[in-house]
Amino acid sequence: MPFPHPVPEALTHLAGEWRVTRTVRDLADGSEGRFSGTTLFSPLPAPDEGGLLHHESGVFTWRGTARPAERTLRFLPGGIPGTARVEFADGRFFHDLDLRSGRHSADHPCSADLYRGEFEVYDADRWRARWRVGGPAKDLLLVTDYVRTHITARPAPSTCPESPGP
Repeated sequence: MPFPHPVPEALTHLAGEWRVTRTVRDLADGSEGRFSGTTLFSPLPAPDEGGLLHHESGVFTWRGTARPAERTLRFLPGGIPGTARVEFADGRFFHDLDLRSGRHSADHPCSADLYRGEFEVYDADRWRARWRVGGPAKDLLLVTDYVRTHITARPAPSTCPESPGP
């Protein structure tokens, strides 16, 4: 399977439901947590037509305690065709997303900490986001794997014998 998998249109690619697994590792003390759930990318209502609402929900387990967790983001058409502008639910800018090469890196400053994201698309139904968070308040590594819940239909291999040549 070729890697990376180019995505000509990020919003079209992301639309639908994804199974999500995330590990969160505190690099300062070695603690590790896990999130398991789903992310639904659904069409945004007017006036943000053409964009997607990203709603993630599931269970986050940290230091042996499991709790419900969810978050919402907005994915809007980016300034360059095929790309996306990612915003928090309240409309604040988070990062740009350009998957046209199958890979993308983005930075997001948050107070004195820096979130550095790397995105990799493996195929039509699998991708990964990796965030390294560093600064005086945090020293984390978050790795999130997304697998489409309804696998994209692919043509079945032909069972007919090849016809003889001319």
